[in-house]
Amino acid sequence: MIRFIEDKNEKQKIAREVLEALTEWFEVEESREQYIRESADQPFWAAFENDVPAGFLCLKQTGDATMELAVMGVKKDFHRNGYGRRLFAAAKDYAVQKGFSFMQVKTVRSGMYEDYDITNEFYKSVGFRELEVLADYWDEANPCQIYVMNLKSAISTIGARHSYRGKFSDEKVPRKDLETIARCGIDAPSGCNKQTTDLIVVDDEETLDKIKGLIDPPVAQTAPAMIVVLSQRINAYRDKCFATQDYSAAIENMLLAIVELGYQSCWYEGHITDDDRICDKIAEVLGVPENYDVVCILPVGKATDDFHAPSKKSFDERVRFNRFEG
Repeated sequence: MIRFIEDKNEKQKIAREVLEALTEWFEVEESREQYIRESADQPFWAAFENDVPAGFLCLKQTGDATMELAVMGVKKDFHRNGYGRRLFAAAKDYAVQKGFSFMQVKTVRSGMYEDYDITNEFYKSVGFRELEVLADYWDEANPCQIYVMNLKSAISTIGARHSYRGKFSDEKVPRKDLETIARCGIDAPSGCNKQTTDLIVVDDEETLDKIKGLIDPPVAQTAPAMIVVLSQRINAYRDKCFATQDYSAAIENMLLAIVELGYQSCWYEGHITDDDRICDKIAEVLGVPENYDVVCILPVGKATDDFHAPSKKSFDERVRFNRFEG
């Protein structure tokens, strides 16, 4: 189990327990104590097995666009069990959700010590790439290898996307960002290229207030912008209509664009299309013609509440190769 830890004392307690069990990597007491002290004020994740700390990871901001993996450790008894990868995945998602573009990490260059060779291989395996070696950053016996990772790749953004149902800040979403998000939506594939999905981007306060007045709180009540998704039922291949698939592809494209630009959202469809037919009332406010259906709303804004990825089944539980087994 991976948990985001907020209590400062708990952070330091876990950091101490793990780092003191890893003296091959954290031999220098002064440096070890510094890691422990600084962990109290850093974003902090811990891995547990039967309520016993197995490892932890901390991040620190080093620039407007960059997060650094400040310190990470997994007890030897828990190596090769996936804890390091799960800790890193949680931290990476956090950095992407916060709008950072890059992540970096420093370690001792490969070829110096066997234990650090393992560390280097781990960083490479999760997607870091070598940037440069600073021979004198620490000392001659410990040349510093700097690794970097681009957090704005499609794969990183997909992994970081999670539904956000919390409050938004009152910071306006620039029209250029809304245009980018909408363009990503209409760039999605559609069955037989029928292009059955249209969008209405709402950033006018008066119109937003009218829509919010129709929606049950707390859904989207503080969002500074909203994208309303429209769909037309047009037959395509062999008289079949793929409008649902079309707008679903458009929505997912927009959700990914929203995350990459540093905003959050949630796919609200059932809430507005159930028996209350809030969608019809929204259509009336926006002057939507009768041949279009309002199928979804996407609030867009900067998150103010902390949120973390829900637990999901493992890769092996959901993915098979060649045939269904298990």
